[in-house]
Amino acid sequence: MDRSSKWFDIFIYIVLFLFSLSTVLPFIYITIVSFTDPHEFLTTPVMLFPKTWSLASYRYIMSSNQFINSFFITTMLTIVGTVCALLVTSGLAYGLSRKRLKGRNFILTAILFTMLFNPGIMPNYLLIRNIGLLNSFWALVLPGLATAFYVLLMKSFFQDVPAELEESGEIDGCSDIGIFFRIILPISLPVIAAFSLFYGVGYWNTYFNGVLYINKDTLRPLQVVLQQMLAASSAPADYAEASSAVIPAETVKMAAVVLSAVPIVMVYPFLQKYFVKGLTLGSVKG
Repeated sequence: MDRSSKWFDIFIYIVLFLFSLSTVLPFIYITIVSFTDPHEFLTTPVMLFPKTWSLASYRYIMSSNQFINSFFITTMLTIVGTVCALLVTSGLAYGLSRKRLKGRNFILTAILFTMLFNPGIMPNYLLIRNIGLLNSFWALVLPGLATAFYVLLMKSFFQDVPAELEESGEIDGCSDIGIFFRIILPISLPVIAAFSLFYGVGYWNTYFNGVLYINKDTLRPLQVVLQQMLAASSAPADYAEASSAVIPAETVKMAAVVLSAVPIVMVYPFLQKYFVKGLTLGSVKG
């Protein structure tokens, strides 16, 4: 390696380190502020390391019925939505990967059409309203059941599955559904794991559908409640009776951000190794 290449590599490493630092530091600051003693934060709002640590902001938030309810709603939405989305996406992708499916080309064209043209907000709202899903849990689940891009990626994976596996299942007397659940899905666990993370993060971060289709406070997802807290100039009114101590709004907001991010941060390391498998689906094979 010549001298110029060595200096170029050093420059790239420095740039990547600074970029990584710029993404990590905000979350570190948010975490520190959330654990800062409220009285210390009132006197010194900008700090890198507090003298006194406190869980007051977290106790403040956890005493709010609205936050607890929204956390539960989002957790159920993530679990139910991810499972349903995986079943719909994988089932549709598997069917489209088989040339014997009647109307296959028409369905593929329709899916590709949705990637280029979107009906817009009002048609989507009118559709959800006319089928009676407004202010219901399923209004948050059904609109995200299948993503066209994910369907095409998974279809590409299923096309590489050897036909002999299906033939062996047919010999054993399995139907198409039996082959799908007993043979195809078990050998597709790495891909299923990758897409479960994609869908899970999407459902956990549900915001727009919660604003558009939900008017009941009991059904608002966590991100909507969090946005309301971040937009407020002070702690929410329903926190007023939670504690007699004065809790700065800023520490409450930071604690809410940490609580909303921790579940995904905890799950991510277990599924990260499947990212490459999921992202390289459909790539050109040498």
